[in-house]
Amino acid sequence: MTLPASYRRVVLAARPPAEVSGNDFRLETVPMPQPKHREILVRAIYLSLDPYMRGRMKDVPSYAPPVAIGGVMAGGIVGEVVASEHPDFKPGEIVEGSLGWQEYAIAQAGELRKIDTSLGPISWSNSILGMPGMTAYFGLFDVAGVKAGETVVVSAASGAVGQAVGQLAKIAGCRVVGIAGGEKKCDFVKSLGFDACVDYKGADLDAALKAAAPGGVDVYFDNVGGAVADAVFKQMNFFGRIALCGSVSQTSLAQPEMGPRLLGLFVGRRVTMRGFIVFDYVSRYHIALPRMAAWLKSGQIKYREDIVDGIENAANAFAGMLRGDNFGKMQVRIGPEPK
Repeated sequence: MTLPASYRRVVLAARPPAEVSGNDFRLETVPMPQPKHREILVRAIYLSLDPYMRGRMKDVPSYAPPVAIGGVMAGGIVGEVVASEHPDFKPGEIVEGSLGWQEYAIAQAGELRKIDTSLGPISWSNSILGMPGMTAYFGLFDVAGVKAGETVVVSAASGAVGQAVGQLAKIAGCRVVGIAGGEKKCDFVKSLGFDACVDYKGADLDAALKAAAPGGVDVYFDNVGGAVADAVFKQMNFFGRIALCGSVSQTSLAQPEMGPRLLGLFVGRRVTMRGFIVFDYVSRYHIALPRMAAWLKSGQIKYREDIVDGIENAANAFAGMLRGDNFGKMQVRIGPEPK
């Protein structure tokens, strides 16, 4: 493959105090790098856009360091090895790694995961067979410890993680209630086999949740936090479990809302709430991935992706995702798939 002399990347230009806009990023053109000893050059094909990236734009302590001003924006990509000085990676192989918002990237072997392309489309390695799917799998089965016959509620149910959580809970034999924004998203959620979907933009969220889960909630998979989480907390059953995956409702607020406010309920009802990071389970991906692939092949799991073209559109797509404009797993097609 003949490589271009330069490539494009997106860097962080400013730290937004509240809602993200395209002006917080800058598109740059830089010279093409060449891999040195034991390095690998990867051509990006799909860039994953995820809510956690908003946290990386803040200069605050977290489980991962913030992106520096002028630094390449953090993000996961699926790409093709185009040049390698490492014996374990060959040109033409498909890999996944956190290589940032850029068309090409130099990587170390430990940063990459080889993709088994027989499991499904390579874009799935950023979605249902990647970080979002693994988040759903381990968050539901390991963190929440879901059991057959329980009632599971998941927020952001039409999103990258939520749609997988609900379908996995149905496979596990549960009653599943999704929470999503708007009639179209709720219709999509119900088309995936959820027993009910609550529109959080409706007039009375408390009443709608009670109607959708009349027997209370055993497991809540929380992707949003805020008022939606408060409403579900009120419906938690004795010995219920809450898996804290994200709090997207709070990430773009200039002043985060006060909370949590209802933890007193957890004492009498003996509710357990636990946060988790999916990368704690990387050593067990090899167990979950073939199971997920089999469920996809059999049709027990359906999955929707929302893909835009061109790295130049990544910033606006990301801002839109944080507003909830996307419909399914948000990705950017950076370059063509190998023929």
